[in-house]
Amino acid sequence: PEISYAYYSVQHILRELWSGWCFRYMHATGATFVFILTYLHILRGLNYSYSYLPLSWITGLIIFLISIVTAFMGYVLPWGQMSFWGATVITNLLYFIPGLVSWICGGYTISDPTLKRFFVLHFIFPFIALCIVFIHIFFLHLQGSSNPLGYDTALKIPFYPSLLCLDIKGFNNVLVLFLAQSLFGILPLAHPDNAIVVDRYVTPLHIVPEWYFLPFYAMLKTIPNKTAGLLVMIASLQLLFLLAEQRNLTSLIQFKFAFGAREYSVPTIWFICSFYALLWIGCQLPQSIFIIYGRLFIILFFFSGFFTLVQSKR
Repeated sequence: PEISYAYYSVQHILRELWSGWCFRYMHATGATFVFILTYLHILRGLNYSYSYLPLSWITGLIIFLISIVTAFMGYVLPWGQMSFWGATVITNLLYFIPGLVSWICGGYTISDPTLKRFFVLHFIFPFIALCIVFIHIFFLHLQGSSNPLGYDTALKIPFYPSLLCLDIKGFNNVLVLFLAQSLFGILPLAHPDNAIVVDRYVTPLHIVPEWYFLPFYAMLKTIPNKTAGLLVMIASLQLLFLLAEQRNLTSLIQFKFAFGAREYSVPTIWFICSFYALLWIGCQLPQSIFIIYGRLFIILFFFSGFFTLVQSKR
């Protein structure tokens, strides 16, 4: 791809190629559903198994990070207004490391070499993630995963037909939602400014990334210093990795409540809620009230993550 043709090549696919619009929207919607399922999978891991399966948890987070980088580079490729300015904002966060921005972009700004590098890496990274998926599954079955109810019993049910039929039912439900969003556009997931060709002299009024970047974008937006915001965002990801070390830490505190047959950690619930609150704040205008709320939820995110980290072993 070249910057002079990138935007118009996407428009050509949408308007001229037979069913090109369908392939494009299925590709974009597919990224959204991948992150929906990824966040739900992380949510399940936080409630059930992250402290028992540390290697599986760490490899899963590596897959998550690769997915974020892949989605970000794919977001830049259509070369719309939001693509260009979003890439400019994110790459400029790395200015505090001398030479890093020019090494990534192939120049001092987002330009033709940047687009070509992102295109190649956007194609390669999913295959790297696929290889790590096999390692993730290997570590999962090396020790064995737990059932959602937490029962340790010898009374088993066969995979076929009980579990297989349940998996097929869940797959069909997701497929129906995926096709409905791809073909009918039920929810407007893309920002309308990204349908405008890049104008380097006009900055969008409100730069908003895709929804799955919003929690991390909220951390960058609510902290005035760029370097401090980047370090907070990196620390939030590092906190997720540290959760795998819970079994190796001294137990300091215990806050749990029972719901049905399971015990749930109160700090973990607050940890999850603060993350999704940051997702909502990330799409708001940078007004003082949202900046204050964002900083409060960042503090809550790290404190609840800390108490989750040091709670007694389950």
